[in-house]
Amino acid sequence: MHAEPLDRQARPLPPAPRVRPRIAVVVPCLNEEATVARVVGDFQAALPEAEIYIFDNGSSDHTAAVALAAGALVRSEPRPGKGNVVRRMFADVEADVYVLVDGDATYDATAAPAMIALMLERGLDMVVGARRGDADAAYRRGHRLGNAMLTGFLDRVFGGGFKDLLSGYRVLSRRFVKTFPCLSSGFEIETEMAVHAITVGLPFVESPTRYTARPTGSASKLNTVRDGLRILNTMLTLLRQEKPLAFFGVIGGALAILALALAWPLGVTYLKTGLVPRLPTAVLCTGLMILSLLTLACGVILDATTRGRLEMRRLAYLNWGAPPTRLDPGVSLRRTGPGA
Repeated sequence: MHAEPLDRQARPLPPAPRVRPRIAVVVPCLNEEATVARVVGDFQAALPEAEIYIFDNGSSDHTAAVALAAGALVRSEPRPGKGNVVRRMFADVEADVYVLVDGDATYDATAAPAMIALMLERGLDMVVGARRGDADAAYRRGHRLGNAMLTGFLDRVFGGGFKDLLSGYRVLSRRFVKTFPCLSSGFEIETEMAVHAITVGLPFVESPTRYTARPTGSASKLNTVRDGLRILNTMLTLLRQEKPLAFFGVIGGALAILALALAWPLGVTYLKTGLVPRLPTAVLCTGLMILSLLTLACGVILDATTRGRLEMRRLAYLNWGAPPTRLDPGVSLRRTGPGA
């Protein structure tokens, strides 16, 4: 075997080819007749090379007709819930870059080019448009407080450093979209996206974007209390699925502490007299300790299963090519003006 000449060993790698990414703006809509034309027009102006898809979620008004007249590609998903719509969008739409945005005209379309450029230049899989709005009408206090609480809970449990967990404005890579299981049916879909990115180890950042009030005649479909509880329930479910040892460890530890607290007086009495005067309590303590050990054993077993499942998800993610990092000279995604 002969060693290669030094000049061949030192030959630099060829530059990555320039590409023209396919961009799709995907918009879930429910009764957004008053705003959908504005959303379509704004994104046509901001991203003239993109295809804009409006997915109508069983609207009772003329959302689909207005979107079609505005020049969008209109699709339908009859099952109610934002999660169901997102699942359908991710399955049906083919693109290299996906811009996911709500159809209520509250997000700044002019920020999309800079978010896309950021994702492509840094090889990210998700850029979240972190909302910046000072007016109460734009971002109601109840929603702001609930978002802060849920974001803080997610950060403590899973990490990741999100500041705006529930933002509906995201730029996603193809490999994120095609490997995201999307099991949620409602507004908790944003939480599931965040946990997926954190647990699988996908690169993501948040990018501040302007957030404005809904136009007159448009009403929010989000119920602060009901949907907040659903999101919290989703977090607990994901904690059980993604970190079963921690989830069942806390339950098992609580049962063990309760058993020891109840058994302490019995132990003191037994050491003094050699008798166990409260037999039912002793039986209860024994049962609680057995349940504690069984719960911990379940956590250990499920943790090993979860690790194997996470490895499979990571391998499925690696089967897809990385996002393009060099743009075709004819593509310009950086613009001037608000949100650029």
